[in-house]
Amino acid sequence: MIQLAQGDYLLLLLIIPLLFVFYALYLKARRRRIARLGDPQLIAELMPAASTGKGWLKISLLSAAWLFFVIGLCRPQMGARLKEHESRGIEVMIALDVSNSMLAEDYSPNRLERSKLAIARLVDKLHGDRIGLIVFAGQSFVQLPITADYVSAKIFLNSINTGSVPVQGTALADALTSAARSFSLQSERSRAIILITDGEDHEGDVIEAARNVAQAGIRIYTIGVGSPQGKPIPLGGELMKDSNGEIVVSRLDEGILGEIAGIGNGKYVRAGNSEFGLNPIIDDIRQLDKEQFQSVVFEDFDEQYMYFFAIALFFLILEAAVPETRAKRRLFKD
Repeated sequence: MIQLAQGDYLLLLLIIPLLFVFYALYLKARRRRIARLGDPQLIAELMPAASTGKGWLKISLLSAAWLFFVIGLCRPQMGARLKEHESRGIEVMIALDVSNSMLAEDYSPNRLERSKLAIARLVDKLHGDRIGLIVFAGQSFVQLPITADYVSAKIFLNSINTGSVPVQGTALADALTSAARSFSLQSERSRAIILITDGEDHEGDVIEAARNVAQAGIRIYTIGVGSPQGKPIPLGGELMKDSNGEIVVSRLDEGILGEIAGIGNGKYVRAGNSEFGLNPIIDDIRQLDKEQFQSVVFEDFDEQYMYFFAIALFFLILEAAVPETRAKRRLFKD
């Protein structure tokens, strides 16, 4: 398996077609200058050493050198292996609402993307803790089992959208139940669920589910995404409408989220544009007793960039060795 540690550098490959375009423009301008001096065919006979083909060859070799140099910059890696990892921390299951109402634009660009950004920033701050991810709408699914592999967590997070769950709705009770079942057997005291949603529960029974989760010793924290006045939901280039043709406005239900957090011995935070709410919740969760975890993660990739740099150097030396003119031919034989 080969992966690129810094794939953004691939954009530099766009320079390669520009090299050919600029060289073609240079040749065109050169032909115009020669035409102003006289008959191009006669001038070509007076300059037998001139070679257009050598120029194209040098550009091709230079492009090949640049190609392998850029691949080297991307740091190709291979040979990853599983390694046991011991850490001490807490376990956090994040339940993220991916229903269509999360497309409302209370935040920039919308509720869902703002939530994903906040979770990604949270993952960057984790050290020794374990995280899992539940996505839910009308049903809930484990998007990422509890893990200490933060790289995989961000990869799975980036793939989330409103199509991640085929059944629309907002089943808060199902999300809490699925999250509670997803903790590892190694964790007994340091378990917490963070529920991120606009609070529009379409399924019911969420209070009973919160009580069951709390009785299992799991804390529940809730983050309300949206605004009480609400926003319409963009969908397919238009605003979502109900069966009567009225525009649907999605409003934040802070009452139900506050009640869930109270039952779960946690706290409710309303997400803001600057402070989303995850940081104060994590600070509170960190007061829980840390536990010793053992997990298996991918690591120890073998770096391959030096081989690509060597190939790039080879093409660069080859390009420099190619003369710009044809080999001289003797006009007269002895």
